[in-house]
Amino acid sequence: MEGTFGPNSERRMLIADGLRRPEGGTCRLMGVINATPDSFHSSSRTSTVDEAVKIGLAMWDAGATWLDIGGESTRPGAEPVAVDEEISRVVPIIKALRQARPIGLISVDTRRSAVARAALQAGADLVNDVSGLRDPAMIEVVLEAKCGVCIMHMQGTPGSMQTQPEYSDCTLEVSTQLLETARALVAAGHPKNLIALDPGVGFGKNLNHNIELLLHPEAFRGVEGFALLWGVSRKSMIGSITGKQDPKDRLAGTLGVAAVAHYEGVDLLRVHDVDEHQDLLSVLDTVA
Repeated sequence: MEGTFGPNSERRMLIADGLRRPEGGTCRLMGVINATPDSFHSSSRTSTVDEAVKIGLAMWDAGATWLDIGGESTRPGAEPVAVDEEISRVVPIIKALRQARPIGLISVDTRRSAVARAALQAGADLVNDVSGLRDPAMIEVVLEAKCGVCIMHMQGTPGSMQTQPEYSDCTLEVSTQLLETARALVAAGHPKNLIALDPGVGFGKNLNHNIELLLHPEAFRGVEGFALLWGVSRKSMIGSITGKQDPKDRLAGTLGVAAVAHYEGVDLLRVHDVDEHQDLLSVLDTVA
């Protein structure tokens, strides 16, 4: 059944393919474009549609399968943005990117159902929800559109998530929540090949929690074999391990995680630095 908006059946085949690493190949890349003034990595911020399109086209040309467009910072301690403001930030960029490259795959990074709907109507292919589809209205949008969806785990909210996060068994609790949400979506009629799961590194987890999650990627596949996305690029986890406190100094550490992802079979990496990741993964894919 076709959705009343969002991608058509032919487009959904492209989305499903874009959520899986090629057979015998390496991770696909999702380039980050933040239409925000306060995202944690300043170099990812864009202030105009033209700038965002220029960056997006360069990312696609460098090897990105996806572009992820966000209009609200979800860094630790971030304040919420008004829905209308978030829509005004992301929709013009999505429309311009869709016009500039009709075949390119576009994700909207949002936890608001109204923003997701507006983005899908503007040409987005996937909803990347850091709140893990907590809002029933977001589930309705995803089911109606039959779009791609990334379900991410977050304990708490961006404003409070890093205030002493606690788990009895981090991998078990996070994977159980994600798999239950994904399975409920499938039971409601959503194609399982349009779903990716993200353990949510840095979202309500301390360093040990983050490391534990990255050590157990198999826990998030389920018997259904859901696609797996990691978003670790330049995060505080990298700073804690390397001692590099400024996100601009964390590229090398981030590439280390990408190498692990290559060997662990991760499908998709959400990254700030597409060209450098593409080089790393191409070399690993060729010589390893």
